[in-house]
Order: sequence, then C-alpha cells, then structure tokens
Amino acid sequence: MIETIWFLVVGGVLIFMGLASSMFKRLPISTAMCYLAIGFAMGPGTANLLTLDLATDATVLRRITEVAMLVSLFAIGLRLRVPPTDRIWLLPIRLGLVAMVLTVAVLALFGVYVLGLSWGPSLLLAAMLAPTDPVLAHDVQVETPGDIDLLRFSLTGEGGLNDGIALPFALLGIAVCRFEAKPGEALHWGFALQAMWGIAGALVSGWLLGALSVRLVAWLRTRHGQALGPEGFYALGLIALSYGVAELLHTYAFLAVFAAGLAMRRVEQKQSGDKSARQAVGKIDADDVGAAAADPERAHAFMAERVHGFTIELERIAEVAIMLMVGAVLATMWRDVFTWQATVLIGALFLVLRPAAVEASLIGSQATGAQRRLMSWFGIRGVGSFYYLLYAFEHAPRDVTAPLVPLVIGTIAASVIVHGISATPLMNRYQRARTDA
Repeated sequence: MIETIWFLVVGGVLIFMGLASSMFKRLPISTAMCYLAIGFAMGPGTANLLTLDLATDATVLRRITEVAMLVSLFAIGLRLRVPPTDRIWLLPIRLGLVAMVLTVAVLALFGVYVLGLSWGPSLLLAAMLAPTDPVLAHDVQVETPGDIDLLRFSLTGEGGLNDGIALPFALLGIAVCRFEAKPGEALHWGFALQAMWGIAGALVSGWLLGALSVRLVAWLRTRHGQALGPEGFYALGLIALSYGVAELLHTYAFLAVFAAGLAMRRVEQKQSGDKSARQAVGKIDADDVGAAAADPERAHAFMAERVHGFTIELERIAEVAIMLMVGAVLATMWRDVFTWQATVLIGALFLVLRPAAVEASLIGSQATGAQRRLMSWFGIRGVGSFYYLLYAFEHAPRDVTAPLVPLVIGTIAASVIVHGISATPLMNRYQRARTDA
C-alpha cells in the first residue's frame, strides 16, 4: 500500500509541476518552494511517507545529492557561451573565489564569537554555507546560451565555481574538528598545495575531456556517418568520465564537470562563428535529425543544443528529489530550527555577511550599484550546502556535525522561501530597468 501511495504522490507531483511550470514564471513562487513544502508534508508528523536519518543514510543521500550537483554544474557550463578570455569572466571569478573565501572567513568568525562554536565546527559550518546553489538558482541564471547580462552571467558562473572551491575548506574544518577532539594528532597543512592542484587540475582535465569528446563525436558523425546515438548518452558519459578522471588525479570533480560543459559549449561557439547555437542548427524536420547531426556546418551546434536540453530536464528532476529530501528532514526537526542561533545566523548571512563579502570582492569592477545589490542578495543556499552537510556526516565526528544540522537545514529552507519569493519581482524589475535604460 505504501508503495502504491508513493507512485501516486510522485506521479501527481511531477504532472502538476509540469502543468503549472508556466504559471510559476509569473508568480513570486519558485518550484523549489513547492517541492520543499511537499517534502515537509511527506515527512514524519504528517503523511509519514518519507523518513530520513542523516546519520544512518548519509552515504546514500550524499551520492544522490552529488549526482544532482554534477548534472547541474555540467548544465551551467553549457549555458555560459562566452570565451574564457573574455573580461566578463572576471566577475564570476571574483564572486566564486574571492567572495566565497571572504564569506568562509566571516562566517567562521561569526560562528565562534556569536554562536559560541569552537573553531572546528565553526569553520565546517562556514564551508557548508559559503557556496551558492547551482540547482535552485535557475530563476536568476542566464536564460539562454549566449546571454551576457552581467548580473545573470556572474551569478551563474559563481554557482559553477564555488561548489568545488568549497571542498578544501570543508576538509580543513573536518581536520580542525579532529584535532580539537584529539589534540595529539598533528594538523597537516599540505591542504593549501592540494587545493591549488585540485582547482587547476580539475579545470584543465575537465576542459580537455569536454573539448576532445565533442570533437571526436563530431568527427565521426561528419566524416564517417557514425556515432549518431542519443546525445543523452554522451552527456552522462562525459559527466561520469570527467568525474572519474578528476578523482583519479585527486582534483575536485565538481569543477572538472563544470569545465567539461564549458569546453563543449566553447567548441560549438568556435564552429558556429557569429551565429547563435539555435541559428546554427536551424529548423530541423523530424526526418532530418540524422542529416543535421552529420552536417559539418551544424554538427557541433546540434550536439551541444541536444545535450543542453537533456541536462536541463535532468536538472529539474534533481531539484525535485533534493528538495523533497530537505523538506522531509525539515519535518523531523522544525522545532529545532526556530532557535535564536538559527535566526541570527540566517539574518546575518543574508543581510550582512554575504553582502559585505560581495561588495568587497567587486571593488573596482564594472558592475552597477543595482547589479551589486542583486548579486549580494541572491546568494541562494541549497543543494551545495546539503551536500557538504552529508559529507561532514561521513567524515567528521558525529557529535560535531549533529548540532550543525538545524542551522544548515534552517538556512536552506529560509533561502528557498525568501529568495524564491523575491526572485521573480526583483528580476522583472531589473529587466524593466535595463529595457528602459
């Protein structure tokens, strides 16, 4: 009976959200808010259909969350249709690296001197909450490949970069927690060199794999009429291959997958020239798919656009799964979330710490005042924070991680709600101001 109810609930949710997707674009409500509410209703105390134990199920939940992150990061890479040498990249790099490092620093200090945490848990909490979300932020990201609006491009690139760059800070936090638990253990400071290699190696390996794979497939298609298989297979294969190579090289897999998506789009851009990807593909009849895939003038654009469409669908499914899980976890501890520590942390992060870090990182940039304020506000926390929480459950002492759960889950839920409500009106207002300027 429970299994039947599950099929009914999941099927009903997916069909309803598919039918209502256009309505959400006009209303100040995000799809993530609905999934969160449904997950809460399915959790303990209500329908009791979804009961999750973070300590027991950490590994399984982390794997699911990791897959969602990988798909989303690859999709983000495909959206950013701008050469890596373009100056517009300076802003997402500032946000994804400088602002995130500053956010980790101020959050760690806040945890110690305001929340009363020791340095290990405080640094670990900062690593969980510093990265912005690549999955839930689609309302403020670039709308189509080639969109170079400075606000959207910067927020999109930031989400692609900082989820991987957060890993060394999480590892440092775990190391400090272990040192505090057993002071006799030595702290190894080689993480700085490992972090530099992890970032650089991941970006290079992912870029090379993305560029080589799309060129190989296009060569087989245009020269020999082969490799005309479904693009979804190539997308999943490239994601898995980039992840595996990054792990073998001891680099950061999130960055490698992001770079693979960037490289695929860059190859398409060079082949398409001045045309957009859709213009390069042109109109395709149902009987002309094979010919378009093998056409030297359209092969790269055809593949990139098909892969992009496939990953967007996967990204939406991932959003459903993760938000249902977060909602169910919230249902088990919602009373613990309403504490002064969580309230003060959420208010400080959204209104003070994130804006201060963003403003400091953008000193001397070409961003306007309105763009800076929106970048400061839209530091959406979600799947990345949930991932690092689960990662901490696997690698940090349980007595250290458990007290951080209400703080992280409360911040995610608050971000989903307040950023979800504000995204549509604020972005519409920003778009109108750009049109009138």
